[in-house]
Amino acid sequence: MKDLFEKIYKDKGPLGKWASQAEGYFVFPKLEGQISNRMKFQGKDVITWSINDYLGLANHPEVRKVDAEAGAAYGSAYPMGARMMSGHTALHEQLQEELAAFVNKEAAYLLNFGYQGMVSTIDALVGKDDIIVYDVDAHACIIDGVRLHMGKRFTYKHNDVESLEKNLERATKMAEQTGGGILVISEGVFGMRGEQGRLKEIAALKKKFNFRFLVDDAHGFGTLGKTGAGAGEEQGVQDDIDVYFATFAKSMAATGAFIAADKEIIDYLKYNLRSQMFAKSLQMQLVVGALKRLDMLRSMPELKNNLWTIVNALQSGLKERGFDIGTTQSCVTPVFLNGSIPEAMALVRDLRENYGIFCSIVVYPVVPKGIILLRMIPTATHTLEDVEVTLNAFSAIRSRLENGTYKRLSAAVAAAMGE
Repeated sequence: MKDLFEKIYKDKGPLGKWASQAEGYFVFPKLEGQISNRMKFQGKDVITWSINDYLGLANHPEVRKVDAEAGAAYGSAYPMGARMMSGHTALHEQLQEELAAFVNKEAAYLLNFGYQGMVSTIDALVGKDDIIVYDVDAHACIIDGVRLHMGKRFTYKHNDVESLEKNLERATKMAEQTGGGILVISEGVFGMRGEQGRLKEIAALKKKFNFRFLVDDAHGFGTLGKTGAGAGEEQGVQDDIDVYFATFAKSMAATGAFIAADKEIIDYLKYNLRSQMFAKSLQMQLVVGALKRLDMLRSMPELKNNLWTIVNALQSGLKERGFDIGTTQSCVTPVFLNGSIPEAMALVRDLRENYGIFCSIVVYPVVPKGIILLRMIPTATHTLEDVEVTLNAFSAIRSRLENGTYKRLSAAVAAAMGE
């Protein structure tokens, strides 16, 4: 019998093997200063394109004031206990009602964390006889929720409705045998590449197949749709989404999340979501802060307008300079380049040290080998000057990548890793 930890000593994983070169700089970096378009990294000023503060609420003076007042009034513990036992308040109910109204659903339920909440929502919605059909590029929280499922599951090709239809045919035959139902899961916006899920086309398949539809709209909530109600509103199919999920960690610049659906569905979920039934309630400071943030989403359309001014300037500028930004249909702005992991490290170091640009780097296994994905998150706090500086920097690093500069700089790293 092997020692349980033997694999840990022998194989650190596709990302872990780079820890000695990457940790503290490429992964687990320490950004300092107030959350903003410009922060400090290792003592240097950088333009930050990796903070999910879409609407610029993290350090908005009105938000900071309400957060501070709520902290003084309630502390960081109240209410104590799980919602079902001793952690329920009128303000929790008020926030749920306002969230439900904002996303055009009958009812909503607060979740302590988005990741944990999505895992638990999937677990509560399906039993062993049910079948899950989900997009192969779904977020890790969806994948982990599916992993808990004791029944069958199928993936369909990313945003491929024909592939979804084929898998729904398979799922339907299986459900007829098991006596179960079918849950289809998509994201409203896929966070790596920025593409909207094909919600309208998926919803149209309800005319042909019997399934329920769960949408994770973490990146769409607050940024898409006429009122900011998300990808479902943007595509005109919010009513066809059976269970709508969004997090506070993006547009709301806070902690927490919620699900919204018909009242009977929410009543069922709040009594069966294990991650909420057996965990401490969302603290009051966060609830009060979320109420303020939601009010600003409703009453200050200029926040979203400012965001999209920056998004459009950044994305159009990248395309004009010949960069591949994929098929993004959201604020998420990916830039795809060709290169190895060592080249990616050299490129990002150059961006940060010599051009003052901080953005997230994504490499294999998240994207295929040989691809470097630089993922940028525009926010309402960015300026057109930030965009111009960034565009010039990207043009410079692309030239150095293409002429082999980063390959030469990374040769020593690659040799040390045996690559």
